[in-house]
Amino acid sequence: MKPIIGEYHALAQWAMQQCEFSLSYLSREWPDIETWKATARSKVLELLSYNPPEVPLNPRVEKVVERDGVIVELVSYDQPFGPRTEGYLLYPARRSGRLPGVVALHDHGGFKFYGKEKLVGLDDEPIVLREFKRDLYGGRSWANELAKRGYVVFVPDVFLWGSRKMAVASFPDAFVKKMSQLESDSSEYIKAYNAMAGQYETHIAKVLFLAGTTWPGIALYDDRRAVDYLVSRDEVDPDRLGCGGLSGGGFRTIMLAGLDPRIKCAVCVGFMSTYQEMIADKAASHTWMIHIPHLSKYLDMPDLASLHAPLPFMCQYDEDDALWTLEGQREADRKLQAVYSKMGRASAYSGKFYPGPHKFDVNMQEDAFDWFDRWLKDT
Repeated sequence: MKPIIGEYHALAQWAMQQCEFSLSYLSREWPDIETWKATARSKVLELLSYNPPEVPLNPRVEKVVERDGVIVELVSYDQPFGPRTEGYLLYPARRSGRLPGVVALHDHGGFKFYGKEKLVGLDDEPIVLREFKRDLYGGRSWANELAKRGYVVFVPDVFLWGSRKMAVASFPDAFVKKMSQLESDSSEYIKAYNAMAGQYETHIAKVLFLAGTTWPGIALYDDRRAVDYLVSRDEVDPDRLGCGGLSGGGFRTIMLAGLDPRIKCAVCVGFMSTYQEMIADKAASHTWMIHIPHLSKYLDMPDLASLHAPLPFMCQYDEDDALWTLEGQREADRKLQAVYSKMGRASAYSGKFYPGPHKFDVNMQEDAFDWFDRWLKDT
């Protein structure tokens, strides 16, 4: 396969070779783990360049239903910019004491019309959403399944998805002309919105970069705010928090687990490689929401994930994942193993490879749930 930037691929390779990953835990001997974490986290937060004004959450419970023994609350809270975030909070109808909490992070999936709904079972799901869950999640609403196992699960929308998506009326007219000809609750309308939002990603990234901030910085802020909400709930034990997600949700997992010390256990699914393996032909497969300018001078992708170490981290790899090379995934797995081994916590990392394409199927979900049980449940 020809490199994405053709004859200039040699330039990208040269630039990549200059990256020493100087803040990797493997780059040298650090005085101690906490000194390394503080140094590396500080640099990542600097590169993310998003420090918005503080605003109170002002949370509200908008709706409460019970489904199959699980309470499902639709909640909302304020953000510094844009519409209020909505999220679903799920927990067992029958419970005692405080339960471990997990932030379930939805994917990108080229599907911005919905966010939280991709992981939560609801009545009257549109066909296009059921098909999406079938293809990526084995037809399962995994947030509901995890709640049944004794967790408080919070599924928030992130910047530009679901309740946080751009309103059609706010797009330039040239982008929304087709939308006006479709029924607003139809599958065709949803697909047209997703296509339009996908085309618009480059415009959003350009504006954010020119303005001096970053898309992943905003997404991380949204996800840390979700943790703020989760720990405010009396049902939750704030000392037993986890997070996990597939694909774009895997990227969000890396960021949240690596940069928010409140997260004690994480499961990253279908999102791990090395930057070297991405630059030939995989960079174009990915969203702008993962790009942090100049990060590769300091950290490779597995190094970013290792900011969560030595706390427990599971990474699930799909062997036939079109988003990554298999060698890139295996090299990332080797790096993560090396970090945890160097810290003397080899058992706190699990890298598991599964046959098949990009997905988080039922078998993978059960392995992930067992990992949360191992580290977050009372023993």
